[in-house]
Amino acid sequence: MSSRDRILARVRTAVADAPAAPAITRDYLTSHTPDDPVAVLDLLHENLADYRAVVHRTDAAGPLITELLAARGSGSVLVPDGLPREWLSGATAVRIDDTPDSTAAELDAVDSVVTGCALAIAETGTIVLDAGPGQGRRRISLVPDHHICVVRVPDQVVASVPQAMSRLDPRRPLTWISGPSATSDIELDRVEGVHGPRTLEVVLLSG
Repeated sequence: MSSRDRILARVRTAVADAPAAPAITRDYLTSHTPDDPVAVLDLLHENLADYRAVVHRTDAAGPLITELLAARGSGSVLVPDGLPREWLSGATAVRIDDTPDSTAAELDAVDSVVTGCALAIAETGTIVLDAGPGQGRRRISLVPDHHICVVRVPDQVVASVPQAMSRLDPRRPLTWISGPSATSDIELDRVEGVHGPRTLEVVLLSG
């Protein structure tokens, strides 16, 4: 008998008369937010802003995105496959298609990127991309310094992470974004744009 077998035998003897473990209850709340679409959207807006994202509400994405690109002075914009054409219908920036051959240096030279998303989570102020239509590959949301992300309201808004997990496919490449890229050193000096966009603008698109 090995040392491992002797130890396990002693453990079994010690717990032989122990009562059976109680059943584990898993009646956890799936959300701490009232089941009210207006309240959920307001909470999403609040938490996005708390993470220093710039939040806009609109019922027409195209004119707003055109305005945001112009205000940024963007001469080029990265466009993932499947992005609704009307979102960039008035933009004058040079449109650059997302291709597998694009290098990190080429992506870094782009002024802005516009994407959709898979979901937005109100309680955490998080946007989730899954590389679906209009979202592109993961790196296009990580390399360019300015990211405009459109969230369709209310279809793409959920209150909590458990609600999001039930709607996301874990086999897809999920990118979870909570505000612009940032880090802090031991003295809590915040530096933005270290490993992702320095500026995140979120468009909450109703209708």
